[in-house]
Amino acid sequence: MADADLDVVIRHLAKQQHKGLMAAAKSRRDRYISLAAKTKDRETKERYKQIAKNTMLQGAAIAKRLQISADNAADSYARSIRNAAEAHAAKRRSRGKRPDLSIRPTSAIAKETTARTKDAWPQPLGRIALKLPFANDLRRFGKPAIEPFERCWARLAM
Repeated sequence: MADADLDVVIRHLAKQQHKGLMAAAKSRRDRYISLAAKTKDRETKERYKQIAKNTMLQGAAIAKRLQISADNAADSYARSIRNAAEAHAAKRRSRGKRPDLSIRPTSAIAKETTARTKDAWPQPLGRIALKLPFANDLRRFGKPAIEPFERCWARLAM
């Protein structure tokens, strides 16, 4: 079993647990039936028989849930391994193809580097541009549209 698939191992272990759980439920049921046979009171006999019946029903339901859970886990594992193998094969197939250079880059860094122009570069440190509607008027009257960073910060702090 060392080189068996893990989904087969999961199913095998679940089958063993199912058998053990059903054997324990049957032994518990047999114990209650033997207690029912030993008692002389009819009411107590019926109660032990009902407990034995309920024990077997609950054991079977629990074993069924355990089996379904193990099957789901094994199916999920097998599906993930199959998908990984298909993805690996697709990657190997696409490795031989040349990339299409007509497609534009989609990452943010690639867009930023391709879209940069001389005007798009940030201002030097220590100065900040005024983003005011009347910035052009300031330029007309001889006042700079860019103020030193410290003065602009002091104005914002007020």
